[in-house]
Amino acid sequence: MNLAAVALVSVATLLAGFYGLRLSRTTSDFYVASRTVSPLANASAIGGEYLSAASFLGVAGLVLAGGADLLWLPVGWTGGYLVLLVLVSAPLRRSGAYTLPDFAEARLESMAVRRTASLLVVLIGWLYLLPQLQTAGRVLAGMIGAPGWLGGPLVAAVVIIGVLGGGMRSITLVQAFQYWLKLTALAVPLVFLLAAWRRDGAPAIDDREWLLPLTGDQQLYSTYSLILATFLGTMGLPHVLVRFYTNPDGRTARRTTAVVLVLLGVFYLLPAVYGALGKLYASDLADADGVVLELPRRLVGGVLGDLLTALLTAGAFAAFLSTSSGLTVSVAGVIGQDLLRGGVRSFRAATVPALGVPLLLALLLPSSLPVATMVGMAFALSASTFCPLLVLGIWWRGLTAAGALAGLLTGGALTGAAVVWTVAGGPGEGWGAALLAQPGAWTVPLTFLVMVVVSRCTARPAGVARTMVRLHTPERLRLDRGDWRPRRV
Repeated sequence: MNLAAVALVSVATLLAGFYGLRLSRTTSDFYVASRTVSPLANASAIGGEYLSAASFLGVAGLVLAGGADLLWLPVGWTGGYLVLLVLVSAPLRRSGAYTLPDFAEARLESMAVRRTASLLVVLIGWLYLLPQLQTAGRVLAGMIGAPGWLGGPLVAAVVIIGVLGGGMRSITLVQAFQYWLKLTALAVPLVFLLAAWRRDGAPAIDDREWLLPLTGDQQLYSTYSLILATFLGTMGLPHVLVRFYTNPDGRTARRTTAVVLVLLGVFYLLPAVYGALGKLYASDLADADGVVLELPRRLVGGVLGDLLTALLTAGAFAAFLSTSSGLTVSVAGVIGQDLLRGGVRSFRAATVPALGVPLLLALLLPSSLPVATMVGMAFALSASTFCPLLVLGIWWRGLTAAGALAGLLTGGALTGAAVVWTVAGGPGEGWGAALLAQPGAWTVPLTFLVMVVVSRCTARPAGVARTMVRLHTPERLRLDRGDWRPRRV
């Protein structure tokens, strides 16, 4: 049953991709779906790619292992879209850019900033892709008895075929379908699991330390640092930002973000319940990330338990595919634009290295950290680099190319070093380990400070006034028609 579920999801993904191939003809189709995606479709697609293996499996596993402290993780991942809605979504869409490096160059008129932003997009994308591919191998090994190395290449093959076929237009269809599949895959089994829990007398969790948040020596710092990274890191994730370029205008970009908040809020109610049930019935699991897939066997059993497990397996595999697809599109777009000549051929040529490098790393590196922890590091890197660039670039005309470049290098280098140290050494103890495992609380303010200080000492770009008017003027106003006029002083 599990093998059939994986096969069905793969076939459905490829069929949606081939359908998108019929609609994709131009460069704009491949990069931004010709900017014609409706708010509901785009919100569903954002939910599809944003709800990765870390959301589908990792949140429940971390809640099982860490208790109420880790409930801040889905809260932060959802709340990040509120910050995105208020500060970024509409101005970013009005910029008219294809990618985040396009926006950086247009705002700051600097190729050095563009190249640095391109490098960071690729690094964040690869850091996010790595745990998706590693976890796919573990899940397939446990569910269908496949070799542990097979999951990553299988996900990569399906994603590459879909992306090569139709680019962003194709992936939009795939991801919108996969959001609703993942929501159904979690919600339906949970009905039966809660019914089994009620028949068992509805036992309560008696571990007070597990139920209360902010326990432990460094938990207060780690929790607030995690909240800051997830709230601010969302706005800098390349596969999230690229979706706002597919909206027709800034107004629909805001509507898309509002719908995303609803869709994510509904979804994230479910993994926390799986984590609580896992504390009661599966606390002996060696791999906490597998609690979602294990519970139907323990609480329901029989043919029905196997069917529910197959449905969850389908949802988990859809999570690998949808997030990997979005990340591959965003990374391939940057490589195709900045390293190659641009256009459809360059996009297709960039697709293989965009996914091939993290696949090679997934096969070579041991997966010692939980999937949600790895994804949290990608959020910390995003929050420490692109969040200051976007906030200051959109709302402060004083940001200069030198200030942006200094901040990106500072935040990227410090957060990258913390990530490498944590991945290489594993989770440690004491304040040093906490500061490196959750660096957002000190790297984000430092990056803002560096950008502001250096910008105060250097000259602004020549066309900053014109760019700021474009970012903040609604599309319904025609500047060349006289609808907007500067106020006399």
